[in-house]
Amino acid sequence: MDTHATSPSRFRRATAGTLTILRRLMRTPMGAAGLVIVAVVLFAGIFGDLIAPHDPIALNIRERLTSPSLTHILGTDQLGRDNFSRMLNGTQVALTVAFISISLSLVTGVIVGLAAGYGPRWLDQILIVLFDTVRSFPTLMFGIAIVALIGPSLETIITVIVITTFPIYARVVRTQTIAIKNNEFFLAERSIGVGSLRIVFTHVLPNILGQLLILASMDVPVVITIESGLSFLGLGIRPPEASWGTMLADGYAYIRNSPWPVIAGGGPLIIATIGFTFLGEAMRDILDPKTRTNSQ
Repeated sequence: MDTHATSPSRFRRATAGTLTILRRLMRTPMGAAGLVIVAVVLFAGIFGDLIAPHDPIALNIRERLTSPSLTHILGTDQLGRDNFSRMLNGTQVALTVAFISISLSLVTGVIVGLAAGYGPRWLDQILIVLFDTVRSFPTLMFGIAIVALIGPSLETIITVIVITTFPIYARVVRTQTIAIKNNEFFLAERSIGVGSLRIVFTHVLPNILGQLLILASMDVPVVITIESGLSFLGLGIRPPEASWGTMLADGYAYIRNSPWPVIAGGGPLIIATIGFTFLGEAMRDILDPKTRTNSQ
């Protein structure tokens, strides 16, 4: 069969499937709200540098802790920096940490999960112990310990998140791989010489892709909260770089003088958490056969 002839049809099927999922999301209030909020957050993160009215790290002591105005939409902080511009900069930081760390966790989890599912029993047992050991540590406490050892930075935060979250994806991949290994079609294909990689890409990954996407979308607010929490404690993003966590920490020190730094830092954190949570829940209802709704 000509592969060039089948590629367009596969592309059309993938496009049609994506449009179907989007239509189903928009039919539910939770899905529509989540999709709109996530779209706004992504827009702010991608185009933040273009729409920011001021330099987020520029100081202006004469205009410190001012209320919202036409010049400063969300007022200024204790150093006269524009809160709206810093909020947009914090959005970029939060999304960068979330998408890089979740992507690395996803790739690592798939590789390790396949190794546990396809590998010998002794390897599976070792990896299960590793998963349980890593997940037994509270993420924030583990992050504080690692940051204390090697110092705060964006790379350190991403490393902490990847180490503490990849076992979640690995367990899903391992479980699905073991289930497929016990099916008759798997044994039949192996008996006729079908390679393991082909079985993985044909049967394993397509069956778990929906579950992994659901987990990834619901992990975004968790990752953003971890980054903001570490930054709030002074163990994350270092000044003068803006982060929602650092904005909250600075704002609480001057909240009696002006609440706007706290609002600019805490507001988007709450909104992003709600948006990604709504989107993840709606995607679970659509993609997970066990919870899929029948409303059309």
